[in-house]
Amino acid sequence: MANSWSVISHIAQCFFVVFSILFTIPSASANQANNSDQATTKFKGKILVVMTNHSKYPTREDATGLWVTELTHFYDVAHKAGYEMDFISPQGGFIPLDERSQKWIYMDKEARAYLADPAFKNRLNHTLKPSDVKASDYKAIYFTGGHGVMWDFPNNPELTALGEQIYAQGGVVSAVCHGVAGILALKDEQGAPLISNRKITGFSNREEFLSGMKKQVPFFLEDQLKSKGSKYSQSFLPFTSYVVVDDRIITGQNPQSPREVGKEVVKKLATIK
Repeated sequence: MANSWSVISHIAQCFFVVFSILFTIPSASANQANNSDQATTKFKGKILVVMTNHSKYPTREDATGLWVTELTHFYDVAHKAGYEMDFISPQGGFIPLDERSQKWIYMDKEARAYLADPAFKNRLNHTLKPSDVKASDYKAIYFTGGHGVMWDFPNNPELTALGEQIYAQGGVVSAVCHGVAGILALKDEQGAPLISNRKITGFSNREEFLSGMKKQVPFFLEDQLKSKGSKYSQSFLPFTSYVVVDDRIITGQNPQSPREVGKEVVKKLATIK
């Protein structure tokens, strides 16, 4: 029965992923326009991108870590818009890549190109530690996902301080999928949860069940977001792009959402002086 459920959940996830791809692949003309714009785009500031160092599941043999496209899709949008990005992780150094995220159904030509770039891979192998950066240098912070973040993002004092400071100075706090766990501990200037009474999304309980990971995670992200008083919402169909913007807090639900998160972050930053 367990094997049958695993097969069913995998088929369901593949269906929703293929469905989302069919409706989100950018046209060739759009890509050409972006490449043309990139050549003339001026530097607009810096974004701090946070990734996990954690690679172990409790019982699964495959490795977790960064979900690749949750970095590359956001990075591509922000880079073309003129933003530089620094990569950090709780411990600094090497970033493990989630094995499942590198399967053909999840990867695209763009993500493969980034991973084939020696300079980009070197950055993933030598990320900065939180103590290496200053919040004042950044206009936004972006928490990437992958199941690994469930262990090393929440209640990390240094990451929490960076997120709170960037937000307090007028910057954007953004996250996608499980990476939304990175904003659970953030508080506002009055000491209340930053996401209390705010519109938020993140990887749903339903998607956790469908992905076959409900017994692997230390907590359910949707439940924790609701416990902080957030106005949590999710897409009607799982594994389809869904992004929620609540002023300077921008969150995406799943691995299909980082490109749209990037677009919303760029749009919001354009309104901030």
